Amino acid sequence: MPGTERVEITGPYGDRYDEILTPQAIDLIAALHAELGPRRSELLAARRRRQAELSGGAMLDFLPETAGIREDASWRVAAPAPGLIDRRVEITGPTDKKMTINALNSGANVWLADFEDANTPLWDNMITGQLNLKDALDRTIDYTSAEGKDYALRPDDELATIVVRPRGWHLDEKHILIDGVRASGSLTDFALYMVTSAQRQLEAGKGPYFYLAKNESHLEARLWNDAFNLAQDALGIPRGTIRATVLIETIPAAFEMEEILYELREHSAGLNAGRWDYLFSVIKKFRTRGRDFVLPERNSVTMTAPFMRAYTELLVKTCHRRGAHAMGGMAAFIPSRRDPEVNEKALAKVREDKARESADGFDGSWVAHPDLVPLCKEVFDGVLGTNPNQLGKQREDVHVTAEDLLAVSKTPGTITEAGLRNNISVALQYLASWLGGSGAVGIFNLMEDAATAEISRSQTWQWIHNDVALDDGVVVKRDLVERLIDEELSKIRAVSGESFDAERYGQAVALFTEVALADTFAEFLTIPAYERMP
Repeated sequence: MPGTERVEITGPYGDRYDEILTPQAIDLIAALHAELGPRRSELLAARRRRQAELSGGAMLDFLPETAGIREDASWRVAAPAPGLIDRRVEITGPTDKKMTINALNSGANVWLADFEDANTPLWDNMITGQLNLKDALDRTIDYTSAEGKDYALRPDDELATIVVRPRGWHLDEKHILIDGVRASGSLTDFALYMVTSAQRQLEAGKGPYFYLAKNESHLEARLWNDAFNLAQDALGIPRGTIRATVLIETIPAAFEMEEILYELREHSAGLNAGRWDYLFSVIKKFRTRGRDFVLPERNSVTMTAPFMRAYTELLVKTCHRRGAHAMGGMAAFIPSRRDPEVNEKALAKVREDKARESADGFDGSWVAHPDLVPLCKEVFDGVLGTNPNQLGKQREDVHVTAEDLLAVSKTPGTITEAGLRNNISVALQYLASWLGGSGAVGIFNLMEDAATAEISRSQTWQWIHNDVALDDGVVVKRDLVERLIDEELSKIRAVSGESFDAERYGQAVALFTEVALADTFAEFLTIPAYERMP
């Protein structure tokens, strides 16, 4: 694989890889690392220090040192960019060929082209995903399924706007070494897309747009902003061309929403309520703090829980005060063509969720399946009408305190054996698929991604380490979880029949055991999982 004196590419070379791993792309990755790599390391160390403080009894609060930014009513983010003015429906999914075509054709306004939680970071996935985006912009992409069904793009004016989600700051790209050190997954994904597709997007009348995942502070947003300026300067693109929406999917970031918008204001496209990772972050950050921070089982935690209402309402108020889009959370339901009763109940819940978001002032929301696009669009059409967004809805009635954001103990719900079993089964099925190269997985009529597995394993860890009792009085202990792992694995084996992959599920059990039952809590399960793949 070609490289440079400073950059070594260790991944295998596949068909057309040279179209992505160009000298210009490799040079940009190296330049970004030279300038930003040390700060990235410092910010990851700051995360670890903050975690130690929280585990030691500290509490989160709004930052006194940035009060001036919050109190200054004069500043605004950049005006919405072409293709991002009306975002009432956004669809998410990985960048394989079939999903690329289906998402762009779905009728959604935006497609979140995902290199993060809905994707497995196999080397081939990362490079062919970039190729698929390039081919989509060139209109040379097509796909034929094993059943002989052909997929092709609709006319350009019917296609969703592409917004790319790179990997989070914590993830490496182990197949690219810079001075012998692994590259940042974030900077790699960003640089490859900028070099390959930014100009193509500009020629299409839009621009290079991004979703930024797993950010925990305004300083991490500042790092992204500096990366944007460096890349734009290197490629001769005017500053401010890039636009980025930040997922508020960690609880520390919820206390720094205004500051995050401020750091990115020239490049900001708004904030998103990344609800599933937000739950994971709450569990992770306060995992050793006793019952006040123990959530009920995952499926009983709804968006009406007081701490979730506080988070989403504050997000809308913050965004609209600064002229930024506020994007709602994921509808993960997968419609079933075989079970109308399941569909009816689930679609009613999706409609209720989207109605609440649109009434709260969100400018749009996410779906995971093309069949949900019409429903989401219908709900938001009912509120927006011909308006492209709700930026004028200021939500001056919202007043959220630090105590409101941390009111986890007020969440209604129970912890049952069925809930524990569901955590185990979903995690095992997802991890088996993830290790096999697929990061978006349909399980029990829901489209699951890495956030689901994170909630499942972190809840299990927290329940064990806080002596949590199930509703029948049984205390969650390691031996109970080990027994249920065996039983749930047997159920999966029975349902799968001949398609059951014993080796893959053996790896999934080992990984789940490592991240759910070990004494030390793994910050992200994707880090040890990544080491298990080539």
